[in-house]
Amino acid sequence: MCTNFKHPTAADGTVCVGRTMEFPDVLPWELGVVASDHVGASQASEKALTWKATHGVIGMSAFNTPQWLADGMNTAGLSAHALYMPGHCTYQQPKNDGTDIGALELIAFVLGTCATTAEARAALATCNVVDYTPKEIPVALPLHVIFHDKDSCIVAEFHPEGMRVLDNPVQVATNAPYLEWHLTNVSNYLSLSPDNPPPIEIGGTTFSAPGQGQGFRGLPADGTPPSRFIRALAAVRFATPPADGKHAVMDTIRILHGFDIVYGNVMEAAGPGKTIPELTMWSTVSNLTSSTYLYNTIDDPLWYEIDLGKLDFSSSRSAAFTTTGWFSPAAL
Repeated sequence: MCTNFKHPTAADGTVCVGRTMEFPDVLPWELGVVASDHVGASQASEKALTWKATHGVIGMSAFNTPQWLADGMNTAGLSAHALYMPGHCTYQQPKNDGTDIGALELIAFVLGTCATTAEARAALATCNVVDYTPKEIPVALPLHVIFHDKDSCIVAEFHPEGMRVLDNPVQVATNAPYLEWHLTNVSNYLSLSPDNPPPIEIGGTTFSAPGQGQGFRGLPADGTPPSRFIRALAAVRFATPPADGKHAVMDTIRILHGFDIVYGNVMEAAGPGKTIPELTMWSTVSNLTSSTYLYNTIDDPLWYEIDLGKLDFSSSRSAAFTTTGWFSPAAL
């Protein structure tokens, strides 16, 4: 369960992309830095894809392996987000011809070598994405990957007949089913509005909305991917374009927190008679115009910002999250 969207562009041109990561607490998440001259080599087959990066990358990784990214952005203003896609993801068999790559390695490759979604589309066309799950990862990784630059969004999906790369006109994504289904489903919610409906008269009696917000009546409230897709789309469609970068970031964060999962609200089967909670492990904001990457984790109410213009991309490395673990004291 993950949610991804692009916020409306601010008056000063700022473009922010938000993303949540909902997952059981089974992975040791950390920050991954991939060097701007990183020499990448997929481990997906005996003769897999190799590449030489030209852009530095920051994102969310695990197991002290910065090349295994679930989310990230690069110094050129391109972001990428791997979202879970169970039941709607079919990887290809390895070809052993220098094109094989695992989905968990795909973000490091594309962000390391591409500056726009057009370049990302061309790079993806050189890939044969196979079912490579490192032995450290305790769960299967059926994924699709969403790429944003400041102007557009594309989605890479893995169908039985092969990878499909689609333009995403609404620039919102969640999980299964495929994007085309979600876009068709939008037609079921055309009556949503930020405005209250006008009063009506029935039998001589006037009926008025009991409070504000009735224009959103019918907005689905459950946690399924189709419902979250519609909620995220409504939130960004009706959001007022912010004045500047500060407000763009703040408004993106406010939308993200509307998808936070509380302990116990979503339970996942974990074997016979066992369940495990899905939780919002972390959320990110990729500010594509100011080259800043912000994150918030389940153990800390604060958000932390990384300025890519000041980050050392001379070497690849992993780093623990910055955390205070609690709220900042208020001075009175």
